[in-house]
Amino acid sequence: MSVDRYLAVAGPRELREGEVATTEPRPGHVVVDIAYTGICGTDVHGYTDGHMLPPAVFGHEWTGSLSAVGEGVEGLRVGQRVVGGVGPACGHCRQCVAGHTRNCDTVFAEANGVDADAPAYGAFATRVQVSARRVIPVPEGLSDVEAALVEPTAVTFHAVRRVAAEYGAVTVVQGAGPIGLLTAQNARNAGAGPMIISEPSPARRALATKLGFTQVVEPAELRTTLDGLTSGLGADVVYECTGVPSLLQPSAELVRRGGTLALLGYPLENSSVSYGDWQSRELTVIGSLAYNHEDFVGAMHAIAGGRIDVASLHTGTFGLSSLPDILEELDSGRSKHTKVLIDPKQA
Repeated sequence: MSVDRYLAVAGPRELREGEVATTEPRPGHVVVDIAYTGICGTDVHGYTDGHMLPPAVFGHEWTGSLSAVGEGVEGLRVGQRVVGGVGPACGHCRQCVAGHTRNCDTVFAEANGVDADAPAYGAFATRVQVSARRVIPVPEGLSDVEAALVEPTAVTFHAVRRVAAEYGAVTVVQGAGPIGLLTAQNARNAGAGPMIISEPSPARRALATKLGFTQVVEPAELRTTLDGLTSGLGADVVYECTGVPSLLQPSAELVRRGGTLALLGYPLENSSVSYGDWQSRELTVIGSLAYNHEDFVGAMHAIAGGRIDVASLHTGTFGLSSLPDILEELDSGRSKHTKVLIDPKQA
């Protein structure tokens, strides 16, 4: 009998190590041997907060291979590489029955780790058992590292798809962390016009430039650069990717009258905004959280086709035992890492 090892949040800045015996998957479920799990900003917040995350969400960016397939599962086989995602619209929840399949309640619950089949812990683990709905086969053209970065790509693919900006739209991306850089690439693929990326970190600005973006500025330069580009009109679309509460109103003020503010960064505190300003300027404000099944499919095709570079975001791989130290480093604000992967096979 083999034993699976995992790490889970036990309290503020506290992790507990657990071990469970490997079992055969339940009907409709599969067992995945984890290859890599990405560390998300949500994981960092969940670690420092100690209680905000459902157990399945701590370690939700993962890829691996199927080691067992349960009864009743079709279209999946042992040895197949997969990523963790969400299933197609269920067809029977209230949203689906009302015709709103893009807002399927079942998919939303899966994305937030609160569905009835959510595992007891996330994929900072050697192995996980999940519903077969939750795994999506990886195209042959993707490396394991690229597959590990599909989930955040799907997050940003979803946001850009929701915005549905006109071709050539003047675009601002605020924040050049993983979500900002992936948003910028997806927006470029969707036909964005002149684009300005704002980021305080020199290393992240350099990475944005490496990815082919030419107008990459410090936050203090953003307003002047945008005014010069648009003769003071403002951006057609602003993607706010930092989640810093104090930036919400200033971000809105970068948008031209009638333009769009897209919210990807998730603030953990309330924000103060000028409701009258937003209304008077007829802003369209689009919130975006998580994804649909089709966003994973589209994201993987974009990566496989070379239209999204995720490998350049990967700056380090560490073993499972290093997770507490890496979480502390990423929370410090002084880390030079962009995207860190955990390899549970490493010591």
